[in-house]
Amino acid sequence: MSPMTADLWIDLIAILVGAAALTIALVVLVQLRRRPARDSAPAPDAAVHRDLVAFIANPSKPQVPEFEAIARAACAQAALPEPLWIETSVDDPGVGQAREALAQGADVVVAVGGDGTVRAVAEALTGTGTPMGIVPAGTGNLLARNLDIPVTDKEAALRMVVAGRDRTIDVGWVRVLQWRDGEEPEQDGDRKHIFLVIAGLGFDAAMVADADDQLKAKMGWVAYFVAGIKHLHGQRMRARITVDDNAPVETRLRTILVGNCGRLPGGINLLPDARMDDGLLDVGAIDTRAGIAGWAQLFGEVVMQGFGVRNDLPAKIGRIDHTTAQRVRIHVEGGEQAQVDGDVVGPAVELEAWVDGASLVVRAG
Repeated sequence: MSPMTADLWIDLIAILVGAAALTIALVVLVQLRRRPARDSAPAPDAAVHRDLVAFIANPSKPQVPEFEAIARAACAQAALPEPLWIETSVDDPGVGQAREALAQGADVVVAVGGDGTVRAVAEALTGTGTPMGIVPAGTGNLLARNLDIPVTDKEAALRMVVAGRDRTIDVGWVRVLQWRDGEEPEQDGDRKHIFLVIAGLGFDAAMVADADDQLKAKMGWVAYFVAGIKHLHGQRMRARITVDDNAPVETRLRTILVGNCGRLPGGINLLPDARMDDGLLDVGAIDTRAGIAGWAQLFGEVVMQGFGVRNDLPAKIGRIDHTTAQRVRIHVEGGEQAQVDGDVVGPAVELEAWVDGASLVVRAG
């Protein structure tokens, strides 16, 4: 055999041996992948994080105590950990309880109650990144309506908590700078008040303040409109309004609204352009003249703007003027009642409101 022929045979044998070795290695690798792991990582289900849900519940609301068993069963059915159930109290409507839930590692904190409970839980969760769920159990259920959360079906709202999607929204804050003489609420001091839907000064707050609790329990949100009848012939207030860094505007009006969103019970949308995630507050100045005729025209305008129709004719006797702002300051002669999301703050002469953009995560549909 010539040297060249021998070299060819040696190269051929080397190639065959290498191919055989590669084949054997591939076969072994496939067998190892098919073989079940013995001392490897835990089963996939054990490694999946499952949300710990905390329910902050107002036990004074109808059917809320009975809802605890339903909430626990829903979490068990969804293979979630045993939820936390923490009840609010007269002294603490939910802020402390929500903070306690966070300290215990809650991944979702759910307000079970009315607008006051929702506001309290939101105050604790703002800026934390922890989602807030809502199971409505109040009279107005304002934020729930604006998030399209069912307000008459607690179990449907609970399904959104378990399987809903998270979104980030703005929140608004109000601080009273000057109270009506001798009427500062006890322990308010320099406290700021959160709102998620609408804060108001004037007619709307007076209507909220005068609503009868027993009538609210029987008739729901209609009780607010009954309370408002007595204020239809009240005097218009003299106000000075400062929007952002603009010059103050002097005006006379019935009420001024500062909103994060605008949908109210009964299909009413006071601030149709308001968006809860645009980093702005919508300001609505409402005025009427000529008694009942002015209120009738105003009501018609509110209804029509809900359908996207605006009446910009001059010299109207009932009107709503809109603008947007990141901060607004309002001064009224003599002081007027102020409210945040249907909770009365007290009689204020001057207050400021501002937006805290993209600061609260909510869970909805």
